[in-house]
Amino acid sequence: MRKSTKGGAVLSAVAAPRARRRASPPEGGAPVSSPSVRIVLLEDMEADAELILETLLGTGLDFTAVTVDSREGFEAALSHRLPNIILSDYYLPNFEGDAALQIAKQMAPDVPFIFVTGILGEEVVIAMLTEGATDYVLKSRLSRLGPAVTRALREAEQRRENLNGQVKLRRSLDQLRALTGHLRFVREEERTRIAREVHDELGQALTSLKLDLSWVYGKISGERALRRKIKAMSDHVDATIHTVRRIATDLRPGVLDTLGLAAAIEWQTADFQMRTGITCEVKIDLKETIMDRELSTMCFRIFQETLTNIMRHAKATLVEVSLARVETELVLTVRDNGRGITEEQVVHAKSLGLIGMRERVAQLGGQVFFFGLPNRGTTVTMRVPMPDAPVHEFGPS
Repeated sequence: MRKSTKGGAVLSAVAAPRARRRASPPEGGAPVSSPSVRIVLLEDMEADAELILETLLGTGLDFTAVTVDSREGFEAALSHRLPNIILSDYYLPNFEGDAALQIAKQMAPDVPFIFVTGILGEEVVIAMLTEGATDYVLKSRLSRLGPAVTRALREAEQRRENLNGQVKLRRSLDQLRALTGHLRFVREEERTRIAREVHDELGQALTSLKLDLSWVYGKISGERALRRKIKAMSDHVDATIHTVRRIATDLRPGVLDTLGLAAAIEWQTADFQMRTGITCEVKIDLKETIMDRELSTMCFRIFQETLTNIMRHAKATLVEVSLARVETELVLTVRDNGRGITEEQVVHAKSLGLIGMRERVAQLGGQVFFFGLPNRGTTVTMRVPMPDAPVHEFGPS
């Protein structure tokens, strides 16, 4: 044991006097040293400190230790390099164990802290364990020290592995969420492009064909059968033009890009009411008619998914829609009077539509909530932060 005194604190460094354990080397490689356990020992009695460290040496633990006996020395040891474990007496001159524990919680919150002390009252022991101490060992029963240290180190390592696993999982989820968001963006852009081409190119071609049929129809006289055929072809072209416009609108409604989210919500609601016969009531309280493109698209797709769920599952006769700005948030609420969604359906892993809605909103830092009552309907509420300022020029890119 090498000793030195600095600032009133007894400092000592102890290394196990036996060969360090080595990890099995890879085939054909050099052996890799296993790092020793770093211990900070807070103890003012030199004889007790030596006995504690000798006890640990007897367990075969490979370690280095720094012994201190004051607040200043304790803080300096933690600041220099975080240990793997802290061992502390409870009663020291002008510095008790509860103060040491509080310092350790601030400076080394993930390091196990074990009291190695004389007799402690039961209330003190409970209080220290409640405050965050890992364990306590009586100096009169140092045979417990080795197992207590081994267990504390093992549990700390397990916590670190769990934390690393959580960090990796969180990183993977963030990457997956970013990829999902990118795929949604790409899909939305592709839908916009296809809708534009379908509407413009195919729509114009059909319109031209309609005009040509009308010209031919006007040039033929006396050929009733041929005129009837041309009229039927013209009617078929009209139906096809209508279908093309519907497909283009389903892919990307032009009203969303030209008039904004509020107008798109009103249009979609009217179309839903016409197709399903379900009475719809809409209340819009939004000054910004046109907003950020990503926000508008996300909100509109959430609304479409909600209406689709109502049509498929709710058996509702009334839908109430509200869109408003509440302080710094855009709030969309859709309420129906149907069967009512259950908690099991909300959290079910196969409720992919709901999962997709949550992910869409999470991309912009918002949340979506689902609440249902049996035979009294379902309420879907989306809340998402508004952009700092409205965008007054908006259109497909």
